[in-house]
Amino acid sequence: MFKKLSRRAGSGVAVTMAAALMLTACGGNGGGEAGGTPDPNEEVTLNFTWWGNEDRAERYNEAIALFEEENPNIDVNGTFMDFPAYWEKRQTEAAGGGLPDVMQFDYSYLRQYGQNGLLMDLTEYEGNGLTTDSIDETLLATGKLEDQTLAVPTGYNAWSLFENPALIEQAGVEGYEGGTSWEDYEAYMASVSEAGDEIWGGTDYTGRIQNFELKLRQEGRELFTEEGQLNFTQEELAEFWGSTAELRTGDAVIPGRKLEEVAPKSGFGSNLTASEMTWSNFMGGYLADTGAEDLTILAPPTSDPSVKDLYQKPSMLHAVGAQTEHPEAAVAFVEFLINSPEVGEIFGASLGVPASETALEGAALEGPELEVKEYLDSVADRIGEPPAAPIVGYGALENTFLTLGTSIGLDAITPEEAAQQFFDEAAVTLGS
Repeated sequence: MFKKLSRRAGSGVAVTMAAALMLTACGGNGGGEAGGTPDPNEEVTLNFTWWGNEDRAERYNEAIALFEEENPNIDVNGTFMDFPAYWEKRQTEAAGGGLPDVMQFDYSYLRQYGQNGLLMDLTEYEGNGLTTDSIDETLLATGKLEDQTLAVPTGYNAWSLFENPALIEQAGVEGYEGGTSWEDYEAYMASVSEAGDEIWGGTDYTGRIQNFELKLRQEGRELFTEEGQLNFTQEELAEFWGSTAELRTGDAVIPGRKLEEVAPKSGFGSNLTASEMTWSNFMGGYLADTGAEDLTILAPPTSDPSVKDLYQKPSMLHAVGAQTEHPEAAVAFVEFLINSPEVGEIFGASLGVPASETALEGAALEGPELEVKEYLDSVADRIGEPPAAPIVGYGALENTFLTLGTSIGLDAITPEEAAQQFFDEAAVTLGS
C-alpha cells in the first residue's frame, strides 16, 4: 500500500491513492462536522513529533508543559530525531496508517503527503479553533494545496546573502553592497580572493538550485510548470552551470577540493569564504560555525531590481495526521504552537521569524534574530508570490543538482554532461 521510491526516484515518500483513501476513511476527519474546541472532560493523549536537536527539544518540552497546564485533560507525548531519520519514520508510519496526531512538517513534503490524503484538512477549523488571520495570507498559502489548508507555517525566511565583516577587513577590500547586479557580486568575490590569503570571496553559486530558481524568477519564470514539469531547457541549465567557469578557473571562488576538505561545513561556515547565499534562518548556525561576533545579511544579486524575485518560504510548518482520533485537541495544540505569545517567547526566531503576529510580539527579537527580521523587512519590495508547493521528488532533484554542481567544481564533469544527467534523473523522478 505504501510505495517507497527507488533511489533514482528520490529518498522521500510516495503513497498510493488506495492507501490514502483507506487512511482518510478511517481518520478522525473522515466524517461529521469539523471545527470547534476540544471537550475539556475528555482525557486525551496526543502524539507530537519534530526533527531537531536538544536545544529545540528543550524549547518544545517547555511549550508542551505550558499547553498541558492550560489543558489539564490533554497529555502531549513528544518525540524527536534528526531530519533524515524523521522522514524515514514518517514513511513507515504512513504505510501502517499511524502518523502522529501533530507533526512538525517540511514544505518539501507537503505535496507528497497532502496529495494522498495523509494530512487533515484544517480549512473548517480556521476561525473555529484555529486562528490564521494573524498570518500573512501569502505565507499562509504555502500550507495550502488544492484549496485545502493542510499545514500552518511556524515561521518564515527568504533567500539572502551572508557576509563575514571580519574576513572583509582582513582582506582589506570593500564589502558587497547587496542587491546589485550579478556582475558586481562576481567582481566583489574576485577582489576578496585576490587580496585575501587563503580567503575567497565566495562559493560558486551555481551549485545551489535556489540560485538557479532566483535567476529564473528574475526572468519571470519558476523552476516547474503548473503541470509539475521542468520549466527550463537542458541547454539553459548547461549555460547556467557554465556561466561561472571563469570564476572557477581564476580562483575567484573557493576551489571545490577545498570545500571537500571542510565538509560538511560550508566554506563560509569554515571561515574560508567571505560570503555565501542561503536561507536567512542560517544566521544562528553560521554564528556557531564561524565563531564570528557578527555577520552581515544582505539582499542577493539581481538582474532586474524591479522584479519580485524573492519569496517568503515557510521555515517549517505544523500539520495534523488525517487519521487522528482527536482532531479538536490536535488543532488546539497547533493553535497554541502557532499563535501563543508564550511559545513565541520560548522559540524566538529559532523556527524562523514567527509567522503569527501574536507569536512575534511574544518573541521580542533582539541581536542576530532581530537582524534577520530587519533583513526580511528590508527586501519587502522584492517579495513576490511563492512558487507552488514543491513537486513530489523535489528533494531528490535538489540533491542531484547539488551533487552535479559539486562535480563540476571538481572538474569531474562538464556543465553539458551534468545537464544531461540532471534531465535524465528528472525524467525518472517526474515520469516525463
